[in-house]
Amino acid sequence: MDDEVMAALVSVLETLWRIEAEQPGKPCSLAKLSKQAQRPMSVLRRQLLMLADADWIELRLDEGGITGSVRLSAGGLQLGRELFG
Repeated sequence: MDDEVMAALVSVLETLWRIEAEQPGKPCSLAKLSKQAQRPMSVLRRQLLMLADADWIELRLDEGGITGSVRLSAGGLQLGRELFG
């Protein structure tokens, strides 16, 4: 994975970390995350799939994959504490 991709993934994790601090334990809608992370939905979904594969987030996509929710997993929370806490 190149540095640019890694930086983009860390940026999404940081945004999720801030959202978690505002609303602990609550999932975030993909629309809200897209807006706060300033990413088009198509790019965000690809990045979220990578983060889900790494077990750093819990991703739930509704039928069709257009809408859904996401939140940091236990591993993502631990990583967030190490990186941003």
